[in-house]
Amino acid sequence: MLIGTRSINQTLSERIAAYQQAGLLRQLRTADEFVDFCSNDYLGFARSASLRQAIQQADLHSDVFRTGATGSRLLAGQSTLADEVEQELAQFYRTEAALIFNSGYDANIGLLACLPKAGNTLLTDELIHASMIDGARLSYATRDRFKHNDLADLTLKLQQAARQDGQIFVAVESVYSMDGDRAPLTDLADLCDQYGAALLVDEAHATGVYGSGPNGQWGEGLVVAMGLQDRVFARVHTFGKALGVHGAAVVGPAILRQYLINFARPFIYTTALPPHSLLAIRCAHAHVEQNPGASHQLHKQLAYFRQRVGEVLPDTTWTDSQSPIQCLLIAGNERARAVAAEAQRIGLDVRAILSPTVPAGQERLRLCIHAFNTTNEIDNLLAILKKALADNSTND
Repeated sequence: MLIGTRSINQTLSERIAAYQQAGLLRQLRTADEFVDFCSNDYLGFARSASLRQAIQQADLHSDVFRTGATGSRLLAGQSTLADEVEQELAQFYRTEAALIFNSGYDANIGLLACLPKAGNTLLTDELIHASMIDGARLSYATRDRFKHNDLADLTLKLQQAARQDGQIFVAVESVYSMDGDRAPLTDLADLCDQYGAALLVDEAHATGVYGSGPNGQWGEGLVVAMGLQDRVFARVHTFGKALGVHGAAVVGPAILRQYLINFARPFIYTTALPPHSLLAIRCAHAHVEQNPGASHQLHKQLAYFRQRVGEVLPDTTWTDSQSPIQCLLIAGNERARAVAAEAQRIGLDVRAILSPTVPAGQERLRLCIHAFNTTNEIDNLLAILKKALADNSTND
């Protein structure tokens, strides 16, 4: 098929070639045999034999015999099981109601696209996830960004928004996916209370990792860990990271659930998750409660990693992160890629994050520490990074 005098294949090929020329081309890679310093499987649940067995047993003994949901939940896809799991999620996350979405991406798009409306103001941290950005773009609200974790800048934006009629929304992540740092949630809640704004928090990288118990036990997320669940209007919890399964939920007041059922397009116009996925979500949350030692082990290994970084790589620059996401800043796409490649050659799954995904000059290795990473693996990683940085040093 031709578009004018050019074929669509030629147009796509030229765009891909330009991306490749700029060193930005992405490729799919399998790294099953590598030591994992890349995945979001923070607690190791995705590789847990006991969780897998629990899900298999739940499938075996379930009285739901369909392999698929067969439709949207507003049509044939609704089930008693879905309602039951949502009630369990609301209890787990210490809130009034929950609504399951097919993914965290869908949940963020659904929430941010339909909640702030024309005449409202939506203020977002400049480093929110792409799914939140895409949802905000679909909103008809007046949108503005504030500097990352900058309370003074947010205050100015709130003051400006308060001069207008309409609801104000503030959207943040509790743990930021590219820097690993935490939002100042208590201060944000204070500001939102002061200006009558509704606070929306994406807990994707905090779910399972932080909770109301010591060392993050119980895994309800950072909002609950800080006792802020009654001051945050809506939270997004995803289940494909620390919990090791799939899907997500928006949790909050019952009126929010009712609103999303009626106005969130990614919920309305898609086939619902199959019964197997709902059972897996149930089992994963039970697994968190039954295995509090997993979060303790994660935070123990994270503390060891941070201690060893100070000893082995004292002159390197890292993002300000206390979370399992640890980012080594390496300016320049080529250098970041070269350092990652050296680690990969000896079997370590380490990935470079390049501009424009992150700002130029802030290219990095994004490392994820897990409960299952051993001290020997951590020591080996840091030794290889030290060598790779020296091998690929700059001349300035």
